[in-house]
Amino acid sequence: MATRLSERLSGKRTQSVESGVSDVATRLRQQVIDRIDHQALTQLDEAEMREHLQKEMERLLDLEEVRLARSERQSVIHTVLDEILGLGPLETLLADPAVSDILVNGPDTIYVERRGQLERVNISFRDNAHLINTISRIVAKVGRRVDESSPIVDARLPDGSRVNAIIPPLALDGAALSIRRFGANTISMKDLVSYGSMSSDMHNYLRAAVIAKCNILVSGGTGAGKTTLLGALSNYIPAGERVITLEDSAELKLQLDHTVRLESRPANMEGRGAISIGDLMKNALRMRPDRIIVGEVRGAEALDMLQAMNTGHEGSMGTLHANTPRDAVQRLMTMITMGGTKLPPETLYQIIGRTLHVIVQAARLPDGSRRITSITEVLGMDGDAVKSSEVFAFEQSGVDAEGKVLGQHEYVAESQFLDKFYRVGALRPPNGG
Repeated sequence: MATRLSERLSGKRTQSVESGVSDVATRLRQQVIDRIDHQALTQLDEAEMREHLQKEMERLLDLEEVRLARSERQSVIHTVLDEILGLGPLETLLADPAVSDILVNGPDTIYVERRGQLERVNISFRDNAHLINTISRIVAKVGRRVDESSPIVDARLPDGSRVNAIIPPLALDGAALSIRRFGANTISMKDLVSYGSMSSDMHNYLRAAVIAKCNILVSGGTGAGKTTLLGALSNYIPAGERVITLEDSAELKLQLDHTVRLESRPANMEGRGAISIGDLMKNALRMRPDRIIVGEVRGAEALDMLQAMNTGHEGSMGTLHANTPRDAVQRLMTMITMGGTKLPPETLYQIIGRTLHVIVQAARLPDGSRRITSITEVLGMDGDAVKSSEVFAFEQSGVDAEGKVLGQHEYVAESQFLDKFYRVGALRPPNGG
């Protein structure tokens, strides 16, 4: 009769099977790494590599003195494959389509976000070295490194997920890793209506605004769905227009034929070679774009974006972090000023008032749902400030017994752009004229 794995490893019945499987997996992983031909392995695709490694592990397990049950044997093999080819303990989370964020606060503390709610999961790394090794493998795939001299890194997984990592000595309780995932399926404006993120009237308005070449800024906090909304809005750009996207980390999934995607680049290990969004903006203007989409405006490129919108590239779009439409205008002002621009505030307000047309405010509510809470039109200047008018707003009426936010979207003021929408055929006048 086969001896239980946990007993053979420690001689104690009290040791768990899971612990024993982990010990065997750790030993097997090292044996596989020591024995495989790494150069030959690089010539195989992922499926062939996985098959080759599995056969090698089956052979090595046959040589083990420890007799494993079939389920334990498969658990060891899967653990080692995930460790060598994937991201170790995180692979099961990455395989779960309901997980939108993975937050690792040290080797023993991992949280995920599912359907807008954070929850702790019963998964951990062996130790901090194991976690840092996993982070190193992530960033090595995009030509980056993480160590004491370069303890902060941004990277992207092959599926487009955005990764940020920070390690000791900056992270005091062990390395921290954040992975923001993006669904494989694109979300449309109609999907957002069905989810309750916006009303059908808001959908029709935003569709018309895109077709009529309004310059649109999507504002919101972290996790509010800004990028998702920007991608959905872009689907209403008429076919045949040339669109150039500028992003720090390519996340937008546009369903357009004529799209050029550009991505910024951080400095290399010697501190050289950085390409900023502002650099990409200047180059994009030489590429004959009809519209420019900026994934996120973070700095001095805000002025470049506004100037592009005001010089023949109407219908351009971008996102930024701000909690209200008014805050969004102030953030633009701050970013432009911090970039070294010497223009007086009155001039900057004039540029913003004459260039922007629509600010769409997105928010993640306390129950985890994502809503468009405001659509505001920018209508030029009012004295020495930007004049604006809120057209749609989400009016919260309360919270139900399960904590779900209650409320509805309201049409609070008539749009000043209706004539423009009618003129270009983006909306049909009420009388059918």
